[in-house]
Amino acid sequence: MTMRKALIVAAIVGLAFVPSARAQVDLSTYADANGFLDVQALTCAQLANMWQGDADRLTAWYSGWYNGLAKRHYLDIRKAREAEHEVIMYCKANPEIKIIQAMDIVFNSMRERLGIIVR
Repeated sequence: MTMRKALIVAAIVGLAFVPSARAQVDLSTYADANGFLDVQALTCAQLANMWQGDADRLTAWYSGWYNGLAKRHYLDIRKAREAEHEVIMYCKANPEIKIIQAMDIVFNSMRERLGIIVR
């Protein structure tokens, strides 16, 4: 094989192992015709494909939802950032599950790690 052919083959093989870049989408992509999101149906794959700003807004909304259910009316900014990061990382590793399932898993893990007891 000539040097040129060897380089072409090496380039093609190399490209086969480069992960394809996914296009980032707006959160509104997942909204219905009226502009509403079914937050219980959104998947981790969808979260991972959003623009970072949209992912931040969505995870902040989920955090507020969970805190509201727990009748907690305050925000620990440090823990919120940590939880958001952990949820996004968990979602990237588990794209097939729903975001709300990932949030539950991450929040339970954080509570256990921090010794927080939910009554």
